[in-house]
Amino acid sequence: MRARSKRYTKLRKMVDTTKHYQLGEAVAMLKNFATTKFDQTVNLSIELGIDTKKSDQMVRGSISLPKGIGKSKKVVVFAEGDDAKTARDAGADMVGSEDLVKKILEGWTDFDVAIAMPYMMKHVGKLGKTLGPQGKMPSPKSGTVTEDIKNAVREFKAGKIEYRADATGA
Repeated sequence: MRARSKRYTKLRKMVDTTKHYQLGEAVAMLKNFATTKFDQTVNLSIELGIDTKKSDQMVRGSISLPKGIGKSKKVVVFAEGDDAKTARDAGADMVGSEDLVKKILEGWTDFDVAIAMPYMMKHVGKLGKTLGPQGKMPSPKSGTVTEDIKNAVREFKAGKIEYRADATGA
């Protein structure tokens, strides 16, 4: 049997494993457990009991957290002309069009979110094999292909996060 630390065994005694805790009660309990000298994170998994193979049961969206996620995201924008200036003014880290597409095709992916204007998708489409597996490909469903570039950049810089149901329905 694996040996456990004194801290773990002490905290383990404070939890009743047979009881289901309400969300507020569980968060309060977690705050009492915080004895480390660094900021801890908590992953929340919820079993929804859905069948993800059925399109009407898909759970997907995004939410802007009131206090952000604690760090700023690097946002790149695919736009030209006045839209590019608007994106720079909104706080985008890098703005470009075909030149930015070329840079990414050469291997540069040092950013967190890619946002595109709809008219730029003919150029951005070439990046599907590069950005798709990384989850960075702009799409209308996730709100990263939009006409309102100013609000999109501000939301993602502030800490907008995306969520979706995985293959297990959790």
